[in-house]
Amino acid sequence: MQVSATNTNDRTVIAVSGEVDIATSPALDSAVITAVGEGAKHITIDLTDVSFMDSSGLGVVVRGLKRSREADIDLDLVITNDRVLKVFAITGLDQVIEIHSALADI
Repeated sequence: MQVSATNTNDRTVIAVSGEVDIATSPALDSAVITAVGEGAKHITIDLTDVSFMDSSGLGVVVRGLKRSREADIDLDLVITNDRVLKVFAITGLDQVIEIHSALADI
């Protein structure tokens, strides 16, 4: 998995690619913690290039949502992979976190 963050105005976009699992999810968690700590007003986690996400990845997203809400930061996701989107739908997280189909939609 690869994680990169870019800052534009008050938005931090955390782009993730590959598989988000127990071995790789700490890198995503670290990127979210950094974005919150740097005072972003809005965080978007771009999962466009993620091919697989397990429960540890979901946990990172949920913790990120909690951290961002505590800091009064908006957090949303970009998901294009149907398999990854299905994981969010099954868990009901698609009702809690705003999900976009493209980064351009934000």
